[in-house]
Amino acid sequence: MSSLALDRKPGQPATDLGANGKVLSTAANRLGGLVPTDPSIGVEAIRRLYHENGYVWLKRFLDPEAVNAFRGWVFSHLARGGLVAPGSDPMLGLSAGTGLDKGQVDRILMSLVRSVAFEGFCAQARLAGFMDEFLCGISYLHKRKIMRFTQPGTATATPAHYDLVYLRGGTNRLVTAWIPIGDTPVDMGGLVYLEGSHALGVRMEEEFSRKSLDLSAEERISAFNRNMTEGGWVSKDLPEMAERFNTRWLVADYEAGDVVLHSPYMIHASTTNQSASNRIRLSTDVRYQNVDDEIDARWGNHWSLGDML
Repeated sequence: MSSLALDRKPGQPATDLGANGKVLSTAANRLGGLVPTDPSIGVEAIRRLYHENGYVWLKRFLDPEAVNAFRGWVFSHLARGGLVAPGSDPMLGLSAGTGLDKGQVDRILMSLVRSVAFEGFCAQARLAGFMDEFLCGISYLHKRKIMRFTQPGTATATPAHYDLVYLRGGTNRLVTAWIPIGDTPVDMGGLVYLEGSHALGVRMEEEFSRKSLDLSAEERISAFNRNMTEGGWVSKDLPEMAERFNTRWLVADYEAGDVVLHSPYMIHASTTNQSASNRIRLSTDVRYQNVDDEIDARWGNHWSLGDML
């Protein structure tokens, strides 16, 4: 656990968090802590918590050493584009800050998401076996798997959204697994979840469906049609959302080996990377479903930058 956790109340960041030009203030009473779950409680109890809360944060579910080794492998390749501080241990993921060749880094990243190593990381035995049990059948891992890095000191942050917006062409019985690749304390900008928002997401999707009766089938499944906000986002203003719905954003100090499962209706976002130790945030988010349910054909291709999903 990061040193930040030692001098604050559980679940509370030591400093204000930034996202899309807005500030989540520690003084505003709109921040809380994500509740961790011990995987040893069993799949039935885990499934119950998932449905009750819209998420379940499985602590040390994966082997931390294997996760950190994969982190090092990824950054050893991205270092060729000038992303990582020269001479540093790739596993640390220390940002070079300047001299980044974005075009080369993007090309390397697209190669990595198509690699056997990344496929193996997302389909490792414990996770695959667990998803079979969790989904009550044979689990299907979507081919489109996203891997993101966020440098410290940049304005990069994902606005608030729920995942079904981008997966309407298939079943709504999806599960997203968000996996921090390496320790990711709250100041590094990991995912934050709007407490209780899986119910809000259901209502928003019902409203969208009512408004979209006159749209073509292709438009209805698109996150970029005339009834959606730009990019399919719910909002870029995280503090305003917490006030509007009278709830909190839940934050966490994630560790290597943690896995967060969340509902396709659960509203989530990220904050900016404010790492005082100059570490790059690295994570992946992948989607699972029962193989017998309808699969969104658009997710049958590898993730590409700018693929509009």
